[in-house]
Amino acid sequence: MTKKFHLGFFSSFSPPAWHAATDRAHGEDWWSGEYHARLARRVEEACFDFLFFEDTSGVSRTLGGSMATDLTNSLSTPKNDPVALLSYLSAVTSRLGLIATGSTTLYPPYLLARLYSTIDGLSRGRAGWNVVTSSEEESAHNYGLDALPPPAERYERAQEFVDVARALWDSWEDGAVLRDYDHRVHVDPAKVHEINHIGKHFKVRGPLNSMPSPQRTPVLAQAGGSPTGRDFAARNAELIMATTIGGIQAMKAFREDIHARMKSFGRDPSECRIMYATHLHVTEDGRDPRDAVTETELASMLGKHAAHIGVDLFRYDLDRPLPDDVHANGTTSMLDSIKAKGRQGISLRDAIIDVCLGDDELGVTGTADRVADNLADVMEQVGGDGYIIMATQNANAAHTDAILDGVVPALQKLGAVRTSYSGTTLRENLFAF
Repeated sequence: MTKKFHLGFFSSFSPPAWHAATDRAHGEDWWSGEYHARLARRVEEACFDFLFFEDTSGVSRTLGGSMATDLTNSLSTPKNDPVALLSYLSAVTSRLGLIATGSTTLYPPYLLARLYSTIDGLSRGRAGWNVVTSSEEESAHNYGLDALPPPAERYERAQEFVDVARALWDSWEDGAVLRDYDHRVHVDPAKVHEINHIGKHFKVRGPLNSMPSPQRTPVLAQAGGSPTGRDFAARNAELIMATTIGGIQAMKAFREDIHARMKSFGRDPSECRIMYATHLHVTEDGRDPRDAVTETELASMLGKHAAHIGVDLFRYDLDRPLPDDVHANGTTSMLDSIKAKGRQGISLRDAIIDVCLGDDELGVTGTADRVADNLADVMEQVGGDGYIIMATQNANAAHTDAILDGVVPALQKLGAVRTSYSGTTLRENLFAF
């Protein structure tokens, strides 16, 4: 390898192995935080940059107008708040970055800025905020909204939200905390400032009443794939989670597009890491997991993504491409990916399997050595910054062991990923190379 790349591990504060092929009871103590404490320690031992948590806060009624499918199959429920989990994980790790999702549509900016500043302090500078605009109507209903605003309005609100949060994190100057015992001055009032923000969506006086954290601003992560989402990410993000859908050429095109957008906003592309969400399937027999997807597993895949997209996918013929005139108010980039596959003649069944299990072009199925070789080769071709390993509801012992005890050591042997941490904060490690 000419350049090392980064690794992140994607998870959810929910039952980890419910959709695994075997050992579905693994991690059944997930709600206590113990499963993720064990996982975080192992991921840190493997020198991953971060553990990354998605989040939603509603029970989906997208399928048939009922909560039954979601609850029966544990698609997006039960799920606990990952931001609270980060404080627990910060106490059982010392170098691992900890990233959780927070919505700019559902949260007030002062609450979120104070919360993530606190997490960054508790973790001694290892916090990250995955900035999302939310895509589920059910979540909106839980926060006093009749419906989600249209995507363009959500991103407009998100930009103002981020601007307010940054202003709050900067409302204390360096050196504001004096702790001058002789003169009985703890904080210098001249170095703490109101922000007095009055905008279209928010009115916030400030300042933040919590002192600056080690990173001051948590690492900002984003995963927007639509044109508006890409602009938002290019303007604000330090870490972008991209997809591998479409294979190497699509991955390269995304990276080039983001870099061009960053330059248009006056940013240097080196200020952001682009990492690709990747499903790994370690097997000694070479069997492709796509060939073994049962109808029950397919239903779970469809149900989970239907909730994110906001479209009841079961209404459509699974053996035909998804019609190109389908529209939604949820995750538009995911819907666009499925429709793009449809325009290539790929059925909805195969398209959703690709979305959930990864495109076969990357060679992510096989022995640990083969998967590692392919990951390194793809990253050389793409010129990207690394992978975010997706496990979520498949993370039983066999699945995580194969990745952490097989693929990662093989990558380290190739010189493709780090074998030790060089920094103490998430930002230092993310931009170490």
